[in-house]
Amino acid sequence: MLRPQLTDLIAAAGDLLRRDDLPFALAWPAAGPLRASPACGLPVLRWLPAACAAGTPAELMAALLAAAPHLAWGQTYAAADIDAAFLDRYGWTELIGLRGPVPSRHLAAGFLLLGPDTHYPRHSHAAEELYLPLSGTAAWQRGDAPWQERAAGDCVHHPGGMPHAMRTGAAPLLAFYVWRGGDLAEKSRFDPAGTAAPANGR
Repeated sequence: MLRPQLTDLIAAAGDLLRRDDLPFALAWPAAGPLRASPACGLPVLRWLPAACAAGTPAELMAALLAAAPHLAWGQTYAAADIDAAFLDRYGWTELIGLRGPVPSRHLAAGFLLLGPDTHYPRHSHAAEELYLPLSGTAAWQRGDAPWQERAAGDCVHHPGGMPHAMRTGAAPLLAFYVWRGGDLAEKSRFDPAGTAAPANGR
């Protein structure tokens, strides 16, 4: 039987989308049988307690911190794709989707964690994406627009195929993500012209 911390986290994440009346909430799956997902940790989790302590909403942060040791944390990329320093400060866990504990072929949702002073290079994927930053102020770039600081509570939307990038400062970034449309198992593609960190960290 899966631990109650996991069901509490899934409920709190659904409440987050419904609270802000976001279109993605309409595709949130109904409660049902959960898929077994073996726990797996990553080095980036050393920043999770600090991110949750500084994050909002408090109920979701408490649920994530309690469930984190029981979640499967993974990485899209390998050493052949990007440097080891990035991999040491990057990870995500899926709650809903093709791999997460809540099965769905139409929606993928979970949490992204980036350590401090981390540049997530420009990349793209077919799925439409919504990010809800929960903790930490980071700079985001959408398409060819200038870099923009986004704080916790902002909403960052990437249409399918739009290149985007992120850069953290002194604090880690914890964000809730939702994908819909396209191939939910697709590996994001780096833009070779956009892999360098922006000047002055932005």
